[in-house]
Amino acid sequence: MLTVPIIPDTAPFTGEQRAWLNGYLAGLFSRGPVNAVAPAATAPAAPTAAPLKPLTILFGSQTGTAETLAKKAARTAGKRGFAATVMDMAAFTPAQLAQEENILVIASTYGEGEPPDNAKALHAALTAAHGADSSSPVPSLARLRFSVCGLGDTNYVHFCQCAKDFDEHLEKRGATRLAPRADCDLDYEETFSTWLASALSAFSGTKVADVAGVADPGSSSSSPSTLFPDDLDAPATNAAATPAYTKKNPFPSPVLAVRRLNAAHSAKEVNHVVFSLEGSGLVYEPGDALGVFPQNADDLVAALLAALGCDGEEAVPAPDGTTTSLRHALTAHYDLGKPSAEFIARFGPPVLDTIPSLADVDAGAAPGPVTTTATAVHHILDLVLAHPETRLPPAEFVRLLRKLQPRLYSIASSLRAHPGEVHLTVGAVRYEAHGRPRKGVCSTFLAERCPAGSLASLYVHPNSAFRLPADPSTPIIMIGPGTGIAPFRAFLEERRASAAPGRTWLFFGDQHADSDFLYRDELAALQREGVLTRLDTAFSRDQPEKIYVQHRMMDHAAELFAWLEAGAYLYVCGDASRMAKDVDAALHRVIETAGARTPAQAAAYVQALKAARRYARDVY
Repeated sequence: MLTVPIIPDTAPFTGEQRAWLNGYLAGLFSRGPVNAVAPAATAPAAPTAAPLKPLTILFGSQTGTAETLAKKAARTAGKRGFAATVMDMAAFTPAQLAQEENILVIASTYGEGEPPDNAKALHAALTAAHGADSSSPVPSLARLRFSVCGLGDTNYVHFCQCAKDFDEHLEKRGATRLAPRADCDLDYEETFSTWLASALSAFSGTKVADVAGVADPGSSSSSPSTLFPDDLDAPATNAAATPAYTKKNPFPSPVLAVRRLNAAHSAKEVNHVVFSLEGSGLVYEPGDALGVFPQNADDLVAALLAALGCDGEEAVPAPDGTTTSLRHALTAHYDLGKPSAEFIARFGPPVLDTIPSLADVDAGAAPGPVTTTATAVHHILDLVLAHPETRLPPAEFVRLLRKLQPRLYSIASSLRAHPGEVHLTVGAVRYEAHGRPRKGVCSTFLAERCPAGSLASLYVHPNSAFRLPADPSTPIIMIGPGTGIAPFRAFLEERRASAAPGRTWLFFGDQHADSDFLYRDELAALQREGVLTRLDTAFSRDQPEKIYVQHRMMDHAAELFAWLEAGAYLYVCGDASRMAKDVDAALHRVIETAGARTPAQAAAYVQALKAARRYARDVY
């Protein structure tokens, strides 16, 4: 019996390349019979290999994590007898679903339960009303078998909503769920690995232990958490090579500079932060993000210790199982922001409670009442102050806290322009709620508690969905108000360093030109050199009417559409809740007006841009 050939593990390919080639061969040989070549009479019979099982892995990714995990899953599946093919949802049509037999769906969620950009079209088609009288473009999926994994953050109300939608509507359209959906929080590694082991075993008809127990080369454990040959955050490299610094093993980077970009009289505080990568082996590309591990503010930790009646020297467990002091645990290891559902259940709901002010706590005076509302944002300290009757041993208290997570920031530099360095553009977050000041954990960590000469733990988070075009002559359009300018500084530096001939157009906006024009001198120099072809600005408060970047887009609709027609890539970075939506709506109007398209045709035009990766958004 003839079988599809398999690329052996000894071939000079990475696991990911081997999985792709196996998928390609499986598709190639499935198109028709293979002509047998009669072996020599004396030649020994070759062992018959088991046929590879087809498996399509779809990813919906906004920042690249789901795509990275899809590729990791393909590598693992390739070692388990699958011909795995990784597919971007933007390039996958609803009709293709009906032709598939086995799929894994890995989808992130951002904003208010929204699907990532590359998943929106498929998500909309699946979740559209369907039935006997429906005109839905998705046919019956009766032959399809699937399993879904979601990536999200339990700090958000609509946790993993996109994955939940895919899981529900695939089943509604007749597909068979072979393994239960997994919903991954920020610490996704163990949950994801366990889900993948369960899903692959279900597709292959084996027990989970049989899948997880096939240890990868060099592995000494067979638990689901060691399903991958490489760390989930590490690049696919030779196992003998020195492991790169990763999320699990961040690099202690010296801070070289922290420089305020706004004028002193600005209502904002945006800082340019420079880190050294010397000796780390870390590399990055324009469009990637930097993960920074922050520490909580000393005054917040002191207030929480006072509210708990502790001196901070009590021994408590750290997230890794070691023992540390309560003060250090609250400073460096645990999240003191939004409480988890478990924490709220233990202390009581934060609605309509009386919360004493921070000054009252510091002075030891009787609590001054601050009434909260049902819509207010509450933090750990709020609940502890609101429920003085609830007292827990320190070790039990920290077990109710989430692990302090790194924050991702768009990288604002080109490695070619700044060898051995990485730069960030970070807006410091400060506000008041319930009678006391609040601080963004990482933004004020970098602004106040991480001066030049100190160390910060960090790692590179690749984002292949936000890349410069491969052809340096391709024109690019960049829309980045406020700190959204960060990756576009990197893009422009890269194009200057590589002498790329492609035209560049930047839309930048903020409140006031005299105080908030970030990187003004640098942009002027790039214009003089011809690296920045065009710059359009929108300073919203420099005139009676508010002017934003989307208004500038409409002002120059004809030229903007001409650039798109010439093959330009369009990038957006910044606030997801309003700016990105307004810019997207303006883009549709530009295509309708300057391109003489109907709304439906404009929507199809935008979807085609996304499918070709010519419309990319780094929004938060």
